[in-house]
Amino acid sequence: MAERGPSRPSGAAAHAATPEFRLEVTASTDDLDEQGRVSNVAVVGWIRDVAVAHSEAAGWDHAAYLRFGAFFVVRRHEVDYLRPVVAGERVALITHVAWWRAATCERRTRIVRLADGQELARAVTHWAFISVADGRPRRIPPEVADAFARTPSP
Repeated sequence: MAERGPSRPSGAAAHAATPEFRLEVTASTDDLDEQGRVSNVAVVGWIRDVAVAHSEAAGWDHAAYLRFGAFFVVRRHEVDYLRPVVAGERVALITHVAWWRAATCERRTRIVRLADGQELARAVTHWAFISVADGRPRRIPPEVADAFARTPSP
């Protein structure tokens, strides 16, 4: 994947990028738009799904975040659609956290067709860690970043 901008913003935390996490899905007819391709709404949903699966594999499911008193919300999605995905195609959703900083992190995701290894889309998502109590940004604790750093794909 071509890098966009610096791999890490100035002032980024010392936590290194995480290993890649992978989830495989099959495009269904429910995912299609009026052109017969997987819609942008479905792709953004897949990006969220693989992020949630990665978090759960790291031991941070929704209940764990609520117990901690903070959780991640999307601040920004940027998606490059490179090739269409059609119903029935198996794809790999491959993601990792590229960097951590105070109350934000950047997750990069690629969607790759399993049949031929073609990259179909790539995304950069900025996540903010916010307090359950007041919705204000909260510093990402080291134990969260450390859990992601140790999480292999299923």
